[in-house]
Amino acid sequence: MFNIFNQLYLLNRVYIGLGGIIILFILSFFVPNLFSLVWIVLWIFLIVILADIFALFAGKNQIIATRNLPEKLSNGDDNTVLISIENNYSFTINCQIIDEIPFQFQKRDFSFIESLKSKSSKNFEYQLRPTKRGVYQFGKLNLYINSPLKLVAKRYSFSDKDNLACYPSFIQMKKYDLIAFSKNKFAFGLKKLRKIGQTTEFEQIKEYVIGDDLRTINWKATAKQNNLMVNQYLDENTENVYCIIDKGRNMQMPFNGMTLLDYAINSTLAISNVVIKKNDRVGMMTFSNKVDNHIAANNKKTHLHQIIESLYSVTTNFSESDFGIAYNQIKRHITHRSLIILYTNFESMSNLNRQLKYLRAIAKNHLLLVVFFENTELSKLADKKAQNTDEIFDKIIAEKFNFEKRLIVNELTKYGILSVLTKPEDLSINTINKYLEIKAKGTL
Repeated sequence: MFNIFNQLYLLNRVYIGLGGIIILFILSFFVPNLFSLVWIVLWIFLIVILADIFALFAGKNQIIATRNLPEKLSNGDDNTVLISIENNYSFTINCQIIDEIPFQFQKRDFSFIESLKSKSSKNFEYQLRPTKRGVYQFGKLNLYINSPLKLVAKRYSFSDKDNLACYPSFIQMKKYDLIAFSKNKFAFGLKKLRKIGQTTEFEQIKEYVIGDDLRTINWKATAKQNNLMVNQYLDENTENVYCIIDKGRNMQMPFNGMTLLDYAINSTLAISNVVIKKNDRVGMMTFSNKVDNHIAANNKKTHLHQIIESLYSVTTNFSESDFGIAYNQIKRHITHRSLIILYTNFESMSNLNRQLKYLRAIAKNHLLLVVFFENTELSKLADKKAQNTDEIFDKIIAEKFNFEKRLIVNELTKYGILSVLTKPEDLSINTINKYLEIKAKGTL
């Protein structure tokens, strides 16, 4: 009995009906013949409510529902949550679905109403977009079922607490996966360069022409073709690529709910996948006032999983980034010439000049690519038409900061340092395109 009362909820129609009966009861003091009618209406009303309660509470397992979650959440992407409901009642039900989603989404009124025919099942889905890595805890799945009379509702609770880990954007990683195999490199502004070399990367067997190395003659193919045939090789083009992430406080600037650090982490995962698919070796490192998460370059299939797990745990202590420590770590542990992709953010020339000596030192032994961010809010302000004096001043200041960003690119280019100035939402594709361009040109 206690369980019934715990699950029973009276709907608005009951309170409206009771309010009407009370009004009639008050009027019956002034109209004597109305008193007996009030009691008849009250009994009929109670009988209808009891019949509605009996219809909802008769039988067991009349409603079966499950919440189907993905194996893990992808940070910054829309993740689909599927809810399956089976109606075993003998009548059509109205169902209010209230799912207790993790507190990180800050949605206190997350519910939707659906109808479900008798002896049928239906699937419902909704999207969640996490903006922080970590553990997300789902509560119970609550269903409030009422009959067509809509006088009372019965609450069903399913799915105990479920914990899901939110990882860097593996959805974005898969999205850009095909770029590594795209035959049309011109779509990305790349120029295809073909190099013939003398290494062990075999390309094809061809007829001998004057000038070919006699040491590459393929005697078996020569015997079969009755013509002199030679092996042709391509330059072995396996390079080292390191993604260095600045996780200092300058990377905590928010954009569209995510920090620049999270955008850099998502981009690192996406480009690491492309690098491995291109048979290059990829490694990573993070730093602020100290160096963390150092992973040596490798191209094994299991290496990407190691990078994902390392990126999942990257946090910041909001310290000022020490580029000197990063340079010392690179000099000590990255001994072969490599492509260094440095994710950071410079807001002004003075900010760059403090770190430029370390960037130039890195660029002496490696090909350095500095990736930093446009301030899109300032760009919107600079493009906005000014209406008054205050807006004119704001527009001029915004244009000054945007101009400084372009000066930073020119200053880096002057010292032979490559750069990518990008909007946060375009970070991954722009960085991948730059890597493919470098690889196609053979710059490294």
